[in-house]
Amino acid sequence: MNEAFVDRILNLTPGEFEAAAIDLFHFQYQANNIYRAYVDALRRNPADVKSLADIPFLPIQFFKSHKVVCGEFEPQVRFESSGTTQSVNSQHLVKDVSIYEKSFRKAFELFYGDVKEYRVIGLLPSYLERQHSSLVYMVKDMIEQSAHPESGFYLYEHDKLKDVLTGSHDKTLLIGVTFGLLDFADQYTMQLPNTIIMETGGMKGRREEWTREEVHSFLSERFGVSAIHSEYGMTELLSQAYSKGKGIFQCPPWMKVILRDENDPFDFKTSGAGVMNVVDLANIYSSAFIATEDIGKLKEDGRFEVLGRLDQSALRGCSLMVS
Repeated sequence: MNEAFVDRILNLTPGEFEAAAIDLFHFQYQANNIYRAYVDALRRNPADVKSLADIPFLPIQFFKSHKVVCGEFEPQVRFESSGTTQSVNSQHLVKDVSIYEKSFRKAFELFYGDVKEYRVIGLLPSYLERQHSSLVYMVKDMIEQSAHPESGFYLYEHDKLKDVLTGSHDKTLLIGVTFGLLDFADQYTMQLPNTIIMETGGMKGRREEWTREEVHSFLSERFGVSAIHSEYGMTELLSQAYSKGKGIFQCPPWMKVILRDENDPFDFKTSGAGVMNVVDLANIYSSAFIATEDIGKLKEDGRFEVLGRLDQSALRGCSLMVS
């Protein structure tokens, strides 16, 4: 794959998605040893892959146990998921970090406009305190691109953050991990009509679990905004989907969510609820076809909700893992 293919991916029209996905499948089948072994274990003939529905999705657990890469390379960046000291974290080895930068910059612009128009404030405690976070990498770049003198990360400086948010009417993006926003909102009630409040998920035992509706209702009331925005991304992806309210997400043109039946990972669904498979065509040098552990609900227009996580992380099909 070359620069022309990257440009093709990031400038797709809706009618070009399937052809690009099939082209990328054939490249990754040849170049990615783990993916090829998985497809072969399923006894799928790559010559028979003629549509998106024919493409096998790699269980996301492979990122914890294997190097999911196309070819051999020295990664420019290594992203790693959060976890406890006893857990095995996912690793995403990124060959060309400029693809990630192009992907998240263009996706944000598609949904929100030029980031230079915003004051960007990141509230990402715990994420800032560890290395190799893809979320921190993205928000750091957005802060630098915005060039606003008050853009920056805030760890636990809630008093200072409150003064910054209420001291100016500049157009602002406050992007934060869910428990960080809740901790901040516990302390202050503000009216922030010029601020987009965007939660990125992430409770991980830091607080009592709330439903999305409870979180959004509380934050809306405390910050004086009509809607809470959300970002859907993960370590294993190089693209994000965004919600402008009510937890309804929309993907950029090079990303797509497909549902599978919980009891049959190879039975795809076009609507209703199921377990989420994600196609991320920006994942050129790892795996563009990932079977996640998230449960979602798909709308006819391709938008989706995230309903929760599978109770069991061991999915059918993972017995086909190779060592």
